[in-house]
Amino acid sequence: MPSFDVVSKADLHEVANAVDQANRELTTRFDFKDSGARVTLKDQVMTAEAPNRFQIEQLLEVLRTRMAKRNVDLKALDYGKVQEVGQRATQTVTVRQGIDADHARKLVKLIKDAKLKVQTAIQGDELRVSGKSRDDLQTVIALLRKQEDFDLPLQFVNFRD
Repeated sequence: MPSFDVVSKADLHEVANAVDQANRELTTRFDFKDSGARVTLKDQVMTAEAPNRFQIEQLLEVLRTRMAKRNVDLKALDYGKVQEVGQRATQTVTVRQGIDADHARKLVKLIKDAKLKVQTAIQGDELRVSGKSRDDLQTVIALLRKQEDFDLPLQFVNFRD
């Protein structure tokens, strides 16, 4: 029985490279000179630090540009609130990995509403879709790719006949 898995994963190595490139660019930009603005990455959480809220926004724009050039989907980023303490502002940005239960249920409902002859199963942080026909599975992939309002990047892996 043919099947495939729907996953949502960001390449953390590319994220680390984008953070390094953004920090290098910040050291050369005139508007960030001697400001101490930087982005740090620990596990899947990036912390942006700058003197004020405006520079945080500018810093994150540089980071988003670097990530887009490295083919990291920006939908995988979850932005925290900007916290201003004294002369410092910080914001955390989390790189989301996997499909959480709410998003998985939305995907299952979307596939069921299409009335295709496939079965879906939530397996941890991924979704397994299986069916008798390879064409039905390809239709499901096309259906999920069309969903632009979905706020997670989706990849389709492990396609088996």
